[in-house]
Amino acid sequence: MNYTVTYYDDAVQAAIMAMPVTLQARYICLTKRMAIYGANLGKPHTEAFGGGLFELRLKVAEGIARVFYCTMLDQKIVMLHCFVKKSQKTPLHERRIAEKRMKEIKQ
Repeated sequence: MNYTVTYYDDAVQAAIMAMPVTLQARYICLTKRMAIYGANLGKPHTEAFGGGLFELRLKVAEGIARVFYCTMLDQKIVMLHCFVKKSQKTPLHERRIAEKRMKEIKQ
């Protein structure tokens, strides 16, 4: 069963491609897996936040990033928001951006 990875908008895709190259490589590797196996790869790769919101967890020697995403009924995985993580806990404002975008596309 194949899934399609899409983006909330071009800015999200550009932000992902602006991350350090090693984080981009990890992102590409994991999204290829998601396209084959689905949105939930399990820890340490993905984590559910509840309400249909998930995060893709990217960790390499150069840093840590998170990409929030949701799934749609037509086997689409929509990347909503990304950021390079600088603290132990995911900042609430980053999550709220993703929640707002998810609400917009699921209406």
